[in-house]
Amino acid sequence: MELPTNPFKAALRAGRRQIGLWSALAAPASVELLAHAGFDWLLLDMEHAPIDLGELRGELMALNGSATHAIVRPPWNDAVAVKRILDLGAQTLLFPVIQSAAEAAAAVASTRYPPAGVRGVAGGTRATRYGRVADYYGKAQEELCVIVQIETRAGLEHLDAILAVDGVDALFLGPADLSASLGHLGDPRHPEVAAAMEDALRRCVAAGKPVGTISQDEALARRWFELGASFVAVGVDVLLFARAADALAAKFKG
Repeated sequence: MELPTNPFKAALRAGRRQIGLWSALAAPASVELLAHAGFDWLLLDMEHAPIDLGELRGELMALNGSATHAIVRPPWNDAVAVKRILDLGAQTLLFPVIQSAAEAAAAVASTRYPPAGVRGVAGGTRATRYGRVADYYGKAQEELCVIVQIETRAGLEHLDAILAVDGVDALFLGPADLSASLGHLGDPRHPEVAAAMEDALRRCVAAGKPVGTISQDEALARRWFELGASFVAVGVDVLLFARAADALAAKFKG
């Protein structure tokens, strides 16, 4: 059996734009429903959503047979957590709160087997198709995609050094935490935050590094693409559900 290809990484290399959706409902059934909605990728969020490893396994399985790729955000830039997520078969990881080149390098190292990194070696995992993928250990790195999230003032200050880290495939600009770090908590559209986001995006594009972000505002999401973003999350499942439920109830209670 051959190593599964990573369509998200291939699209980044080919320069194809990709739209995604944030998934925080923490339910394989909701992921299965979203898998056939037409998004290129879903972000399975272990940082803020109550998703444990067992639930993550179910969510990854729920995407089988669809054209939607899983991006998993670990709870932290932690080699132990990353090892277990990779063994479940995740191929693209979004590392939160990366603030320096050293932290970016540690993220990359957690996805590589020794001597290139520190990933632990295990046989018979879901990632290896239970031992069926030929030379998984030698080839795994080819299809793994490392995205580092820039979402603090320190991350912006060290952006050029982070961009130069070997093995970082893409960057993601996080407006929510960045707004807090810049002193505008709860206001990701503040002019200072927007200016910092645009400046960082342009620097990534100039460096030839794919960059993504999130916006639930259609016009702003399209603007990010116009400025050169390679991938943008255009919604969050929890908020879509809440707004639709609120609107339906209001129709009958108004």
